Amino acid sequence: MIEKEKTPIAVPRKTIYARGLPICHEFAAGIDIGDTFHAVAVWSKDGYEVREYGSFTEDLEMLVQWLVSEKITTVAMESTGIYWVQLYLMLEEAGIEPYLVNAKHVKNVTGRKKDDTDAIWLQKLHSCGLLQKSFQPDNDTRVLRSYVRQRKSLLQTSSDSVRRMQKALELMNIKLHTVISDILGKTGLSMVKAILDGERSAKELLKFKDHRIKASEEVILKSLNGIYKEEYLFALKQSYDEYMFYQKQVDDCDEMIRKQLEGLAAKVLDGEITETPLKKKQKRTCCASTHKPC
Repeated sequence: MIEKEKTPIAVPRKTIYARGLPICHEFAAGIDIGDTFHAVAVWSKDGYEVREYGSFTEDLEMLVQWLVSEKITTVAMESTGIYWVQLYLMLEEAGIEPYLVNAKHVKNVTGRKKDDTDAIWLQKLHSCGLLQKSFQPDNDTRVLRSYVRQRKSLLQTSSDSVRRMQKALELMNIKLHTVISDILGKTGLSMVKAILDGERSAKELLKFKDHRIKASEEVILKSLNGIYKEEYLFALKQSYDEYMFYQKQVDDCDEMIRKQLEGLAAKVLDGEITETPLKKKQKRTCCASTHKPC
């Protein structure tokens, strides 16, 4: 009998994988941001060490100093309100890379143990590279953004003052805001200011009408014939003063924004900023009768 040749047994390929997720950030920490205190978690040979620091400035300085002493190079924290802002800036100044993460991204990662605090869970995810930091601008852009956001907030608040002005005028049955397109224009504010100064004659108020107003004088006279009561005038004055105050605040913001933009431009242009003179607007002559350009 002829014996069949034995086929050699293939040697199985053997690959050894590390247990658990790889560590991307060895010297990482997690911070649970709060209003009154911050919980900080770091990993050591003995296990996780969690410390709690207050939210005062000296507490934040102690927190950063402890992280530096532990040779921490990066920190993960949730974007809780605005409580993270100053700590974020202090960590940057100390040479520690902060990761500002979205709380929703942290909650979407499963596998958390019940006995883990938020700081430990942040440290675990961050050390394995599972967290993505939110975009944060540089310091100069951050300052400019603060001024712009403050200006936007002032404009939103001043719009409430305008609505209260319109309500006070409506209570006096002065239909000015329905006749002209905008009571915040030259005509509207001049008439409101004259009313607050004691003017009650519709004919005298009509003198503040700008030639660009499309409404007829007859309609405007009817709209200015109101019922002037003391309580309504008081409400109108407070709303007017409030609006003018916020406009002054907006002008101050514009000045700070201008200075910040000039500083940014100076860095780009190596300090060479040339002011271009504004072109003078040509005066348009108009006919006295039709108030239209001749």
